[in-house]
Amino acid sequence: MKMWIVRLALRRPYTIAVFCLLIAFGGLFSLRGMLVDIFPTIDIPVVGVIWNYPGLSAQDIERRVTTYSERGITTNVNGVSKIESTSVPGTGVIKVHFQPGTNIGTAIAQIGASVQTGLRIMPPGIQPPMVVQSNASSVPVAQITVKSDSVPEERLYDYGLNQIRLKLFTIPGLTSPAPYGGKSRQINVEVKPEMLVAKGLSPYDIVNALQVQNIILPGGSARIGTFEYNMS
Repeated sequence: MKMWIVRLALRRPYTIAVFCLLIAFGGLFSLRGMLVDIFPTIDIPVVGVIWNYPGLSAQDIERRVTTYSERGITTNVNGVSKIESTSVPGTGVIKVHFQPGTNIGTAIAQIGASVQTGLRIMPPGIQPPMVVQSNASSVPVAQITVKSDSVPEERLYDYGLNQIRLKLFTIPGLTSPAPYGGKSRQINVEVKPEMLVAKGLSPYDIVNALQVQNIILPGGSARIGTFEYNMS
């Protein structure tokens, strides 16, 4: 039944030749105007939630952080397809997969509200997580390593965070994450157990005393005549 195409091509060879040339020229014209991107934008309905709590074991991260966060997300976020989580010492990563067609902007807002509410039942002192959208075009293009034989790791970490990372922000379309590795600056307080026992105190009392002394409150202002001065 399809032999009529062959018979038509044999009867009108010039018409078929012109038709093929039109298709070829049309393809070349479309190819010149086609947009080309080495990393095209691909809409992937996946959002990542990254919790950080240095010093907490992987088991405690799972029981006290990721589990509570997953429960809150399944209760307060719409369009969830599945949830995957990974817990390692000090870090918990949750990947939330959504149904096709889900508004990712709304989903990120709902996840942000859910994790903020869940902070009340999290371990004391934990910081809000990072909520990021997975994007196939977000691939690493460069890796910078900072090392020194004389500068301490704390200063190298500060230099990478406050100097190198800030200079990379001016590159259009580039996102530079926080430095990985090294040591962040911190102050350790060593206590003497025998002194605590003698005074009837516990390490928790030391923590409370440090938190009370580390409060920053506004000094207000003072008005003298027609001038107003900020107090510090």
